[in-house]
Amino acid sequence: MPNMSKPKCLLFVALAGSGHVNPTLPLVEELVRRGHRVEYATGAEHAAAVTGAGARWLELPALEPFTPPSYIGPEVMGAWLRHYFAAMTKTYPVLRDRCTAAEPPDAVCFDTTNWPARVVAEDLGIPAVRLVPHFASNEKFSLDDHLAGALGADHPAMEALTADRERFSRTYGVSADRADPLTEPATELNLVFVPRAFQPYGDTFDARHHFVGPSMGARERTEQWQPRDPEAPLVYISLGSVATGSPDFYRRCVDAFADSPWQVAMTVGDTDPAALGPLPPTVEARRSFPQLAVLRQASAFVSHAGMNSVLESLHFGVGLVTLPHTPEQSLNADRVVDLRLGTRLDRETVTPSALLEAVDHVAVDPETRAGLRTMRDTLRTAGGAPRAATLIESHLV
Repeated sequence: MPNMSKPKCLLFVALAGSGHVNPTLPLVEELVRRGHRVEYATGAEHAAAVTGAGARWLELPALEPFTPPSYIGPEVMGAWLRHYFAAMTKTYPVLRDRCTAAEPPDAVCFDTTNWPARVVAEDLGIPAVRLVPHFASNEKFSLDDHLAGALGADHPAMEALTADRERFSRTYGVSADRADPLTEPATELNLVFVPRAFQPYGDTFDARHHFVGPSMGARERTEQWQPRDPEAPLVYISLGSVATGSPDFYRRCVDAFADSPWQVAMTVGDTDPAALGPLPPTVEARRSFPQLAVLRQASAFVSHAGMNSVLESLHFGVGLVTLPHTPEQSLNADRVVDLRLGTRLDRETVTPSALLEAVDHVAVDPETRAGLRTMRDTLRTAGGAPRAATLIESHLV
């Protein structure tokens, strides 16, 4: 560990999204443990999580709700980009005020989608660290091209976004080119919470990119849960924290496993568990479960394929049956299939029998089990939060 002359003040910035905030919390815990002071700028829904990790919370204006439809095409992506850009512009003056205070932070550690933090750090000469909780991009692989590639410059949504950027530029005197939500310029230090082996074209990234992989942090030690039957195999079902209102899908899950040897822990989010009707004793449905505690005991995970969920499943060597909802989740699901870590189904059309067959397969298939063992070892040797903290300290020496 570098010999730091004094503890540093680090400003973390991630406005919204559990998939963007949660991967950073073990790093916050590690930095606080090493004696550094961490401030975390985020929305109110994450205040308890960041203060629980040891940071001081700096409130950012809320990201308004955005519920995607069942099909996410170019028009929806365009609407989301404008929605998110509007939220980002509201964070800019808050971050600038904080960084021009009497005691500015020693570094700004920003989620890669939170471009105002990068702009503020660059303009004020504050060291910046980019935090990437999903696939990173370079000249060989572009996440943004996959997510918004169908949106040409002349698409109405992109023309409107260009106008939004120009208004922001006039208001704050920041070049519109620097207020681009579809560019990810690398800083000198880029921490990617994905292992290099899971990253597409992972061996093509330069030395500025450090694939530290995920860390579970205090959650792995504190989350508790026990299945009703400790002897029966367990399948965990969760569609994440956004698109959870899917009672028809949950009923198909009940039908799939009701007469099988499997016991089920199923997160139903915004769906009222009572709306599913009477459940067999082998099926437990809740609005949420302590995911790490469940995965520790699971043999298969039926997942939306959010990156957090995928990596947590791989951390415990649990095979995945993916049912992605967004373009980004589809990329994650395809990578799971490519690396023989699970399989992919369509959420809208999957039948109970196909779901049961897929779960049975990933739980015992020798090729899948071998791939899971290799990836689990890779994740656990990537370095995680301790390596990331050391890299930040070295960057600031």
